Amino acid sequence: MVSLYVFLLGQELTHNARHIFFGIKVIFYEDRNFQGRTYECTGDCADMSSYMSRCHSCRVESGCFMMYDRPNYMGNQYFFRRGEYADYMSMFGMNECIRSCRMIPMHRGSYRMRIYERENFMGQMYEMMDDCDSIMDRYRMSHCQSCHVMDGHWLMYEQAHYRGRMWYFRPGEYRSFSNMGGMRFMSMRRIMDSCY
Repeated sequence: MVSLYVFLLGQELTHNARHIFFGIKVIFYEDRNFQGRTYECTGDCADMSSYMSRCHSCRVESGCFMMYDRPNYMGNQYFFRRGEYADYMSMFGMNECIRSCRMIPMHRGSYRMRIYERENFMGQMYEMMDDCDSIMDRYRMSHCQSCHVMDGHWLMYEQAHYRGRMWYFRPGEYRSFSNMGGMRFMSMRRIMDSCY
């Protein structure tokens, strides 16, 4: 075990290694206030109905997760960090309980994302390396319709000052937000180490 640890010091930790050393885990409960049957999850889960018919509370023991109110990482998204959520539906104003979840890997290093005014990386473009509470105030940009995340993991919000519905973005190209329920993002925030 010691030799494995030394080998991994200079490497980016694999999915399984993160679980060994950091114990990333969320525990879901059928009922509010951590009651009823439980399901322990240490990674992505595309459909929780295989494990429980409903979920009304959860405990994130470590790590960060995006929770979705529909299976297969669809529907509204909610960001959960380490903590206890005895009645998350009331807390977040959710109409549906959690149906799927995705673990957010810890990122160390720089954050970089390009946002574009129009689809397919057209129109005004700005490169971001830090949080932005309003693209209108900072860039005089009324909305963005595509982005390219080069480094880090980000949350984007439909309203300024990190309000409204959110969406999780990991490194990749996002040519159009039209398949995201027509959301127009107005603020962006990095998912930092402090969230874990």
